[in-house]
Amino acid sequence: MAAIVRISDARRGPPEFKFTRAELNRLLGLYATRVMRGEWRDYAISLEPDRARFCVFRSAHDSPLYEIAKLDQGRARSSAARGGRFVVSSRHQKLVDGPTLDDVLRLFDRPLRLVTG
Repeated sequence: MAAIVRISDARRGPPEFKFTRAELNRLLGLYATRVMRGEWRDYAISLEPDRARFCVFRSAHDSPLYEIAKLDQGRARSSAARGGRFVVSSRHQKLVDGPTLDDVLRLFDRPLRLVTG
């Protein structure tokens, strides 16, 4: 016998963890700056129940050059902790983590230095 399912119940899935508008504007601003310099070429956004990821690529056929992730802190009591924490990784290696997006994006503000040898 067939089961009757309401359409609203079928559409309801686990809530996705998302970037806020301000966070997304900050990420896209950084991305636009790096595209103008010719360093980055593509990006992807992945929303999952426990994390939101912003991945940047050097070309569309590569693996992500950097992954900027916002991780869910679970059922935290304070509003600051409820917002999540941020992690920047490259090639499965964690580079930096912090409580705010600006804290972790300081990684990209470092000036380049000449390496000789």
